[in-house]
Amino acid sequence: MEFLRLIHGYQINSPVALLFPTPYALATLVLFVWSVAPAIKGRVGPGFMVWLRLTWVLTLLPGVTGLLLALGGAKVPSATDVGKGVTKYGFPADPSRDWEHWMYAGFCLLSLYVIELMIREKLTPQRLGLRLLPVATLFLYGCAYMVGRVAVFPGSTPGT
Repeated sequence: MEFLRLIHGYQINSPVALLFPTPYALATLVLFVWSVAPAIKGRVGPGFMVWLRLTWVLTLLPGVTGLLLALGGAKVPSATDVGKGVTKYGFPADPSRDWEHWMYAGFCLLSLYVIELMIREKLTPQRLGLRLLPVATLFLYGCAYMVGRVAVFPGSTPGT
């Protein structure tokens, strides 16, 4: 169980963690920056597709470990009281953050799926899909960032 927590909860501990608190958020930020090129060129290169596949892996790895942890009864750290009403990070425990963590993780999966559909012309004509690619990847990055944020910080309803 501790190994699953280690994989699932890995964070980047440096000043740049404000932009990307987890490797997953970093991968989605790179995907967003990279998505500008296909939007301008009108085609997706093999490098972008490889990075998209890596992003899928970095989505599913914490996703699967999170499901296994949830089946074991674990909650997101910001929702878990370790004593005296605080979390392991020293913030007030906020049980409502658990469902938010799941919501943002679901949005990440949905965003990746929509990005795949846009690239493959299943959702929109490819030219339009590629023009919208930076918007979709920016949304993905925002959701990936929030997955990490809600795991650590309390929301507006701590202690309820």
